[in-house]
Amino acid sequence: MFIEKQSINKPTPEESNKTKPMANTYTQIYIQVVFAIQNRDASIQESWEAELYKYITGIIQKSGQKLIAINGTENHIHFLIGMKPTCCLSDLVREVKKASTNLVNDKKLCSYKFQWQEGFGAFSYGHSQLNQVVKYIENQKQHHRNKSFKEEYLAFLKSFDIDFKGDYLFDWNED
Repeated sequence: MFIEKQSINKPTPEESNKTKPMANTYTQIYIQVVFAIQNRDASIQESWEAELYKYITGIIQKSGQKLIAINGTENHIHFLIGMKPTCCLSDLVREVKKASTNLVNDKKLCSYKFQWQEGFGAFSYGHSQLNQVVKYIENQKQHHRNKSFKEEYLAFLKSFDIDFKGDYLFDWNED
């Protein structure tokens, strides 16, 4: 039987794994998500919007993401998340829309059938921009006194240099 002589200075493979720290994944991914209601008659009302936002917060947190801000108006919402790299954003948004639609309809919070439109906008930010984005989301109602959702959304698309076709945007539900 042949036994390989180990060098005193050279660790065994088992020892190497114990002494070397394992690499981790470190990220900072901040995404603002925007989407709109389907039916103008089924608008988000102040009487139940806090319950809606709290419910959406729970969905996002349960999925392992960090909700940083959420707010909106009667016809759309914004939320800002710290997203883990393992998150599939489309799956998260689909779950938020599905579950929150069920909440509103099951609890009869709205006199009309509530539903979100298909699609969403997602815009990424750096850490240094977070305070500004949070303030923007917190001030949605004040902001929309002077600017329509359509104007806001088109400005986002242009600001982020996103190519789009007008036929594939939201139904604005605005006068």
